[in-house]
Amino acid sequence: MKKILVANRGEIALRVMKTARKMGIKTVAVYSEADRQSPHVQFADEAVCIGPPPSNQSYLVIDKLIEAAKQLGVDGIHPGYGFLSENSAFAKAVTSNGIRFIGPSPKSIEIMGSKLAAKDAVKDYDIPMVPGIDNAVTDVNKAINIAKEIGFPILIKASAGGGGKGMRIVEKESDLAEQMERAISEATSAFGDGSVFIEKYITSPRHIEIQIIADQHGNVVYLFERECSIQRRHQKVVEEAPSVVLTPEVRKAMGEAAVKVAQSCDYEGAGTVEFLIDKELNFYFLEMNTRLQVEHPVTELITGIDLVEQQINVARGEKLPFTQDDVKINGHAVELRVYAEDPLNNFLPSVGTLTTYQRPSGENIRLDDGYNEGMEIPIYYDPMIAKLITYGATRNEAINTMQKAIEQYKIEGLQTTLPFGRFVFQHDAFLSGDFNTHFVKDYFNPELLKADQKEEQEIAAQFALKLLLDHQKQLKVPQVNSSKWRDNR
Repeated sequence: MKKILVANRGEIALRVMKTARKMGIKTVAVYSEADRQSPHVQFADEAVCIGPPPSNQSYLVIDKLIEAAKQLGVDGIHPGYGFLSENSAFAKAVTSNGIRFIGPSPKSIEIMGSKLAAKDAVKDYDIPMVPGIDNAVTDVNKAINIAKEIGFPILIKASAGGGGKGMRIVEKESDLAEQMERAISEATSAFGDGSVFIEKYITSPRHIEIQIIADQHGNVVYLFERECSIQRRHQKVVEEAPSVVLTPEVRKAMGEAAVKVAQSCDYEGAGTVEFLIDKELNFYFLEMNTRLQVEHPVTELITGIDLVEQQINVARGEKLPFTQDDVKINGHAVELRVYAEDPLNNFLPSVGTLTTYQRPSGENIRLDDGYNEGMEIPIYYDPMIAKLITYGATRNEAINTMQKAIEQYKIEGLQTTLPFGRFVFQHDAFLSGDFNTHFVKDYFNPELLKADQKEEQEIAAQFALKLLLDHQKQLKVPQVNSSKWRDNR
């Protein structure tokens, strides 16, 4: 594989290209008209404009991507995450045109792309599942009977997609019909598939996922877990590896379960198996993401394994260069997703221009980003600016380095999740490890953030005033009433 096209944009496109360059592989960037000046375009060996800013006219148009790849003699296509990364039709189009898809087979994507199909695939592998029903439900009366059988609260979930869309928690029977109608409508709108199913809602759960890597020769290795419980709107904001709560026994059991999930669909490449964990550390299979995850850097830091490099090698047909016994956890890593969102206004997008953009730097600080100062955050795409990742020999070291990195990171021109990150990494619940997916609901209050910001502003103002007074004192010319020179004229 001598040249790959990265069918994505922003930080993930740049991150994939950096590994490819390290491996001596040339890269092709694709970009919409809104991304003409993006760093990933400047970094690539070649670049092709594939259309107007809306993603359905550029990054999501399969024919344009294939045409660009064929014109430039590309050997492989890396999909990144988002966009077409979990689209089986795209994977089929790539392979049918004689190009290697740097990811799993279309069959694996198709099976794991449907939560119901995934449940069906793994049912013979003795994987713990959340109590519920494994087929789509549209009849409200049937849904009520199921809910009574497994007990309220229940969770209505869309079979297709993710990101919290088509998901509703139902506490009591009288709310079920309305919430089910809303879930079906939202799933249809977001994914073109209104199939929903019902599960028992696990109260106070933690969201923990297992990274796996599989080659084309039947070898599957798990690269331990990532804790992803700090979320807003069912989407992750803070991640870490390893989890502070898993025992070695539970870690091993979850890892082996994740390997079985991969085997159930003949998986190849990097993938992530997601689980819910209750207070007693019972774990339940949620779904499999058939792509590289946003939060993959924390796994890379604690294992020393470049996941993109392994993806490319697997696509080349190479065997994994390590076994399960070779992989060890070394240290701790935490990650903050830096979104152009306003945490004081329910995390709504805050698009604008990066009038100031100063990156943090230093030992054990990693920043995966895709913007430069002066660039505009487009309204057409996910509002993530960067991923800030820090590492330490211990969890405390990683968190302390993160706190320093957040203070160094200067972004002006729009609101970001940096203040929220500062709040999380200083909060007692996070520091103690005693938290779950309800962290934002239980602990975060915009008023607390405003109070912290006001206190910081007052301290900054007092410091600035002291500097000014000290400066004036040093420069002030002494006022005297007499002069020996004048008196002696």
